[in-house]
Amino acid sequence: MKILLLYPEMPDTFFLFKHISRVSGKKSSFPPQGLLTVAAMLPADWELKLIDAKVEVLKDEQIQWADMVLISAMNTQAKSALETINRCKKLGAVIVAGGPLFTHEHDRFENVDHFVLNEAEITLPLFLKDLEDNELKRIYQTDEFADVHETPIPKWELVNPDNYAYSIVQYSRGCPFHCDFCDVTVLFGNKPRVKTTEMIIAELDEILSHGKPEMILFADDNLIGNKGYLKKELLPGLIEWRDKN
Repeated sequence: MKILLLYPEMPDTFFLFKHISRVSGKKSSFPPQGLLTVAAMLPADWELKLIDAKVEVLKDEQIQWADMVLISAMNTQAKSALETINRCKKLGAVIVAGGPLFTHEHDRFENVDHFVLNEAEITLPLFLKDLEDNELKRIYQTDEFADVHETPIPKWELVNPDNYAYSIVQYSRGCPFHCDFCDVTVLFGNKPRVKTTEMIIAELDEILSHGKPEMILFADDNLIGNKGYLKKELLPGLIEWRDKN
């Protein structure tokens, strides 16, 4: 099966770092880690392409190439996500959507064929099983939170690291606080769930195997949510890894 993974254009917000990117010579701040992680969960024999509209223009022939289009977006990308979905639908694409935007507001997007919501470690296997059985539903969602120990290393070979100011790693999900301006606890809960130090080192090694980035961002909801593990396990491991690399 041919799968096109799409990340829509980003408006000029904090996440884009548009003006810094002009100075650095890079096209964008960081790659779409969520989509790259989803890509790593798909069957190994599927043919995958990823278009990050922050760094390259989406072409009609790329949409027409795919048997299925997987799109992910944050809330700030709502306008461009809707435009991209409508464009794909006009070209006859089967559209599957997931990520924060659609988890919050999936009923706004009537041209999406299937929604894989909440955390993909739980809902994506259900979708893939129903796809194999030819019994697809429109919405896959869950109230449970994923075990991040089962999260695979993102499929970094789908992007060109030279397009980005830095690379990105996610060590944990969830936050113990209840800030009224933030939706993190709705998406990922109040209990920080952390990957092992060994998992993070493996991710960092994989990033370096595709080229050494100038910086690596930890894209955590709250990096110090589990201060004990951070202090005793992760930080010593990172220091040791940094000294070797």
